[in-house]
Amino acid sequence: SINGKCFDWLLVSRRSCFRAGVRYYVRANFVETEQIVHYKGSKASFVQTRGSIPFFWSQRPNLKYKPKPQISKSVNHMDGFQRHFDSQIISYGKQMIVNLVNQKGSEKPLEQTFAKMVNSMANGMVRYIAFDFHKECSRMRWDRLQILMDQLAEQQDE
Repeated sequence: SINGKCFDWLLVSRRSCFRAGVRYYVRANFVETEQIVHYKGSKASFVQTRGSIPFFWSQRPNLKYKPKPQISKSVNHMDGFQRHFDSQIISYGKQMIVNLVNQKGSEKPLEQTFAKMVNSMANGMVRYIAFDFHKECSRMRWDRLQILMDQLAEQQDE
């Protein structure tokens, strides 16, 4: 109940069982979270997906805490990448990609490759924003998330 108005709010997460695997090895993860609001016979839904960067990369286990990501050199990344976003657009419509990986250090090549692939796809239904979460919000500066929210505001309203 907000301001005396009662509504139903449902939050449902659905996890994919495809390409599941152990952390820091070849795997992909994908979770779809849907928020549904029901008020006086009207319903609204908002779906957010979260997944691994959709090209071929891995982190081979070793004795280090966080193994360095390795981008595969022997496959056509663009084919699978394009199919992934075509499927996303068919299922959900316009896409807003928010990439939260580190833009420095060992994850930098992942972020650079991801941005390059989105740009080369040149699809007006897909927009890309990189936000270095670790840098911006380090030392529990959660207020810095407002920077990201401001970048997303127009598309969110849309």
